[in-house]
Amino acid sequence: MRVVVADDAVLIREGLVRLLEEFGCEVVATVGDGEGLVAAIAEHRPDVSVVDVRMPPSFTDEGLKAAVEARRRVPGAPVLILSQYVEVSYADDLLADARGAVGYLLKDRVVDVDEFLEGLRRVAAGGTVFDPQVVSQLMVRRRRDDPLAQLTPREREVLGLMAEGKSNPAIGRQLVISDGAVEKHIRSIFNKLGLYAEDGDQHRRVLAVLAYLRS
Repeated sequence: MRVVVADDAVLIREGLVRLLEEFGCEVVATVGDGEGLVAAIAEHRPDVSVVDVRMPPSFTDEGLKAAVEARRRVPGAPVLILSQYVEVSYADDLLADARGAVGYLLKDRVVDVDEFLEGLRRVAAGGTVFDPQVVSQLMVRRRRDDPLAQLTPREREVLGLMAEGKSNPAIGRQLVISDGAVEKHIRSIFNKLGLYAEDGDQHRRVLAVLAYLRS
């Protein structure tokens, strides 16, 4: 495999290079920042890139951000994130990419070299590999960010029928509840979605339906 290694820590970067070369990989480039990663992937078109999350200048999520940008420039470029941290800011973008060839493993949970190399081969072949802790934190974030998470099951039913274009009386007939109950549920939906603007119920109704469709 032809590999690009991106890590700002020289010792870790060189250690990965030695490990990969020992197992027959060709390291075509090593870089220490996100800009260098994007350039290296565009130039070398490696079989896979091993990327740390936190790199200069802010040491937050530059590696993930650069991986997403590299895959935008080189569609489907295989990327394996290998990090000490779970950083979800751009991980969702990697997960949402239907082209596959992505992975996210935590350094301290890769228990042996064979496990790491197997993950690397899987990503290079177009597959995916994600540490269970990464997936768990992504799901927690999605639930927390879901604007519909606060709605009751009945309110979700009402909002779903609103999205189908049904009027309040039609919703009441289908759910066998009064028009007053429907209006009460809709007011509660607006409040929970933060739709307090005095632009008229119809406008808020459209915004609520858009939130439902996005969710």
